[in-house]
Amino acid sequence: MTVPAPQARRRPSAAGRVLPLLLLVALLAPLALLFAQSWRLTGDDRDLAARERLGVQYLRALAPVTDALVDAQSAAVAARPASGAALTRAVEAAASVDARIGGELRSQERWAGLRAKIEALGDRGPADPEAAFAAYGEVTDLLLALHRKVRETSGLVRDPRSDSFFLQDAAGRDLPEAVVATGRLADLTVLAARRPAADRDRTAGELAALRVAALAPAGDLVADLRAAVDSSASTDLGPNVLTPLDTYQRAVEALAAHSAPAGRSGVVDPAQVAGARLNAQAAARLLQPVILGELDALLAERADGLDRDRRLTVAAGVLAVLLCGALGAVWLAAVRRARRRAAEDRREQVGPDAPAADTPWQPPTRDGEPRQLQPAGPVREPGRAQWGPFDAAR
Repeated sequence: MTVPAPQARRRPSAAGRVLPLLLLVALLAPLALLFAQSWRLTGDDRDLAARERLGVQYLRALAPVTDALVDAQSAAVAARPASGAALTRAVEAAASVDARIGGELRSQERWAGLRAKIEALGDRGPADPEAAFAAYGEVTDLLLALHRKVRETSGLVRDPRSDSFFLQDAAGRDLPEAVVATGRLADLTVLAARRPAADRDRTAGELAALRVAALAPAGDLVADLRAAVDSSASTDLGPNVLTPLDTYQRAVEALAAHSAPAGRSGVVDPAQVAGARLNAQAAARLLQPVILGELDALLAERADGLDRDRRLTVAAGVLAVLLCGALGAVWLAAVRRARRRAAEDRREQVGPDAPAADTPWQPPTRDGEPRQLQPAGPVREPGRAQWGPFDAAR
């Protein structure tokens, strides 16, 4: 009977042993690429949110400077004595903020020029109302330019979210422009009453232009805030912003009514315009901190969300590395097991009693004692003579 020979195990080829390692590397490479890209994108967004919050801090410091400059301008145009203490405090507070974050926002040069102009106003103290109006106009123009610079360098003008974009536009552009233009409109009505009749037409044109300059940003402010409330997912934005916004809107409507020319003469009452300007400025003083506070809260929430995303990215990366390490360990164990099986197969094919290839040949043993080598031919017994062929014939 023929006994079938046992089938030998198929040994994996070199490509078969290396292929799992290549697949593991191919899996780990895109995971590392995705991790690096996600880390970079979230890092960029986190840096942008942090820089925008610095811009909010700077705008918050510029708001008292704007109010104090407008009040000082009105006092100078009306030839009223002004202490300047409020303007000095506002400038010192803004200077401390600029010294802390102005280098990162690249606003130190502009702030230095603006501060020099403000201090020159206080030292000179122009007695001519017309000269005072022109001098303060130059300073407030520099102030509005600083607002634009801060919004640009902080990244607020490039904010990717609609609600925070409308809020920064309202607080950093619309409201300062409206406050400055409203103060100029009220001061020009005071100057118009003192100008000669020959300048009436020129004065009427200037008043009309300033009226548009004051009412246009106020209307843009209302539109921006309503758009921010409509596009925001925050439940606190609407109730916190709409109430002071309504107060500001009523004050602006009163200013528009009092600053409109009455009849064909085009006479405007300076006292009514001044009172409407004070009400609008007071409403703006209450509204701006609310807007900046809501904007900062949205940016802080966004930064916290990005930090969570980064932590999740790190956790996912660590988990991926652990899984790849586990797969590598399994692959290494499989390689070692295959090598042991190959060694066992070789021993089975040679036989269990076969000497190793490097072992020298030894004679067989008898009763546990080594057997001596014997010469070739018949074996002679000791003590017994051996008969040769001649003795046998004899």
